[in-house]
Amino acid sequence: MRYGDWGQRSARCAAIRSETVDVQGASVHYLHARGRPGQPAQLLVHPMGATGTFWLDVIPLLAAQGPVIAPDLPGTFAGHTETPHPRAATAHVNARFLQAFTRTLGLERLTVHGWSMGGLVSLLFARRARAVERLVLTSPTLPGPLTRSEALAWQTLGRLTLAAAVPALRGTLRLYGRRLLEAKLSRGDPVTAPGGGLDLARGDLTRVSPELVALQTEERHEMRDQPGRMADAVVAFASVVSAMYVDRRPVLDAIDQVRAPTLLLWGDQDPLIERSTVDFLLDRRPDWGLRVFEGAGHLMPMELPAAYAEAVSA
Repeated sequence: MRYGDWGQRSARCAAIRSETVDVQGASVHYLHARGRPGQPAQLLVHPMGATGTFWLDVIPLLAAQGPVIAPDLPGTFAGHTETPHPRAATAHVNARFLQAFTRTLGLERLTVHGWSMGGLVSLLFARRARAVERLVLTSPTLPGPLTRSEALAWQTLGRLTLAAAVPALRGTLRLYGRRLLEAKLSRGDPVTAPGGGLDLARGDLTRVSPELVALQTEERHEMRDQPGRMADAVVAFASVVSAMYVDRRPVLDAIDQVRAPTLLLWGDQDPLIERSTVDFLLDRRPDWGLRVFEGAGHLMPMELPAAYAEAVSA
């Protein structure tokens, strides 16, 4: 979904624009809102399978802190950014994409907001990008505690399972992905209904704005024209699982080495990121801040955009 001015869709999104830019030969779509001049740009990195539109209710609230930019990452379900090669959807490649994207736009000072897989991508990006002055990680898909036996199981059986399953699932989805998507869309379930997608995040989805729910439904229908992106989602998911459980060392090194002041945001009803993971991260980095949102799930910036903006602005 693209608008020259998103105010055409909702008055509170006025002055948010869809823009495109060429990044190393690939067309990249991003949302842009002018903000307070002279301040760091607010770079918003969306969850896996989402697009920059997941941040729509947050963008106007962050514009007081500086210009806001929310790109569609390569390999996402919907969105309008090209996926130049099969591994473009992985977390490590997306981190390199952010380096190229921010250089192309000439962004020299950044506050980076990473949500879910976007948190993993943002951490890997911030580890090497000198432009990152602050880092906000919302329910990030980062490693948590593992027992010795759990770690061994992931290193052996888990690694073999990923190696075998990813090619098989990619092939299946390329052949039958459109049929599967058509079957789901034909049921007419809203994205917030059981099995609708957003319900997996728990929390109180009645707090998500109706305009944003409608937009996600429309973007799901747009996916019918690009079913191959479902196969890219398998690659993205596998890279997250690997980073959290199998090949953890590069991510643990990034956690230890990132220099930007970092704030963790977490909803206590999040079914995907457990409190034990949050505690594990804070044990490694006691200098990181933490804000817990009671009753919020994995979609906390959608449920509580004003509270999100207040937390990061403070």
